[in-house]
Amino acid sequence: MELFQFFKILHIIGGFIALFVFWIPIVTKKGGKAHRVTGWVYTGGMIVVAISAFYMGAYRIFFDQHANAELVSFSWFLIFIAILSSAAAYYGIRVLRYKNRKDRHRNVLDLFYPLLLLSSGIGMCIYGGVNDVPLLTWFPLVGIFLGISQLSYWLQKPKKKMHWWFEHFSGMLACCISTITAFMVFGAPRLLAIESVSILLWFMPTIVITPLIVGLSIYYRKKFKKKAA
Repeated sequence: MELFQFFKILHIIGGFIALFVFWIPIVTKKGGKAHRVTGWVYTGGMIVVAISAFYMGAYRIFFDQHANAELVSFSWFLIFIAILSSAAAYYGIRVLRYKNRKDRHRNVLDLFYPLLLLSSGIGMCIYGGVNDVPLLTWFPLVGIFLGISQLSYWLQKPKKKMHWWFEHFSGMLACCISTITAFMVFGAPRLLAIESVSILLWFMPTIVITPLIVGLSIYYRKKFKKKAA
């Protein structure tokens, strides 16, 4: 249990770092020093969160003999959030690495992550439906959608200019969705001593941030068209 507590502390620290800085790259000049530095700080925090969440979830499921059904379901969701957040952050970084590509992308790891996100999302939906856990039934649809969109991007030739720009901020904002969702579902109720939260609250970050992704896409497409003209 000492190792579990160690990862729990790391998870809390990484989570608060990510929550504290996630908004800075959104509002600062894109490509500027503040954007890049805080972006890497956020990414580092999320790496810690994902690794610690995966360990704690796996420990509760496979090694904790005192874990009840509710705790096991919570642990599966913790693992899924770890996959979702890490896959989104990894994708947001890797599209920059290959921003000049002209053909389909065949890197095994870059394809593995969205495949893992897609398959785990499907698995979580089935698990949630069988065990009547609404959170695990519906929230993984976000992961399924992201997994399909990421695979579609990698497996097709780039069709639009600055394609990597749009994929970068959509990937990083998707990671923000998982960050805020995890805090609202798990962190905030514990800090405020609330026993349960509405299912609407689980989806609130997705409901709020998805239009932001769409709005930013429209804004930058118009901006780039004006520059080209």
